[in-house]
Amino acid sequence: MSQDPQFSAAHALLSAVPQPALLVTGSERIIGANAKAEALLGGGLSGRHLITVIRQPSVLEAIERCDLNRSTQEARYLGRDVRNELTYKVNCGFVDLRDVQGVLVSFEDISQAEAIGQMRRDFVANVSHELRTPLTALIGFIETLQGPAAEDAKARDRFLSIMGDEASRMNRLVSDLLSLSQVEAEARLRPSQNVDLGHLLAETVEGLSPVADAANVTVDWHLPDQPVTVPGDSDQLRQIFTNLIENAIKYGGRDNTVTLRLSESPRDPVLRQAGVRVDVIDRGPGIEAVHLPRLTERFYRIDSHRSREMGGTGLGLAIVKHIVNRHRGRFKIQSTPGEGSTFSVLLPMEG
Repeated sequence: MSQDPQFSAAHALLSAVPQPALLVTGSERIIGANAKAEALLGGGLSGRHLITVIRQPSVLEAIERCDLNRSTQEARYLGRDVRNELTYKVNCGFVDLRDVQGVLVSFEDISQAEAIGQMRRDFVANVSHELRTPLTALIGFIETLQGPAAEDAKARDRFLSIMGDEASRMNRLVSDLLSLSQVEAEARLRPSQNVDLGHLLAETVEGLSPVADAANVTVDWHLPDQPVTVPGDSDQLRQIFTNLIENAIKYGGRDNTVTLRLSESPRDPVLRQAGVRVDVIDRGPGIEAVHLPRLTERFYRIDSHRSREMGGTGLGLAIVKHIVNRHRGRFKIQSTPGEGSTFSVLLPMEG
């Protein structure tokens, strides 16, 4: 079979195709396959009938139409590797050369593009949902104030207070969306400033003192006496620690303590270079292990109702993760139900 000019020509053609590719004759027999196709569909493809290799009707129909009409056809092939489901765009084109004739079938891996598209659709759906709820409330209260409650001063004051809360919630959401967009746009730009992290943390705690006082929470900080300098964007680093400390105050529970600790390491085992570590520790109810891997996903909430009551948008930890990544650092979350949570930011001391 290997001496057949048709098979030799098919092999020469397929070896030049950078994607997984097959050549199929009009009798639906595979006369050639490159190494990538063998890796995708299994070994020993040459000489086999097509239906024993590909059992997805849409792909078989596209190959049949291409052979019948000698026109380009497309289809989707769904596969999987050890961990993930994969999606391939199947391109079928008719080949008519001196020694070979048939349908050239190539497989283009579009799994990443499909995943990104799904993420975008989910993101738009989540944003729409997050905005629809307060907008619906605002519209309802406005209609009530224009109608039945027009002369009811007590109801008017209560409704206006709720409307103010809902408007503030939308404003926070839009602000977080803009922050996320800006961080993503700057993801490949390394920060060029030198930031005194201890000083920045002290200022952040001072700025959050009204929030801590309102919840009767003590922020117990442990900061070195000497300056601890890292390359970074001071505004973005402030955003990280404002988010983490404020979350610890709000979700750690009233009448409690939040611990803030800054430490240096001449060679951090995670960063593999000199680095600093900032731990924000609360003594709240803790987080179940099943939630930990998903906490930095956009709009992911453990308790949606409580998060909204606290003024959360579901974007805070996603922003933290993106900023830490921009600074070439690491973000870690550890928690034990009933004992509290530790949010750790590891940053390199050299750019």
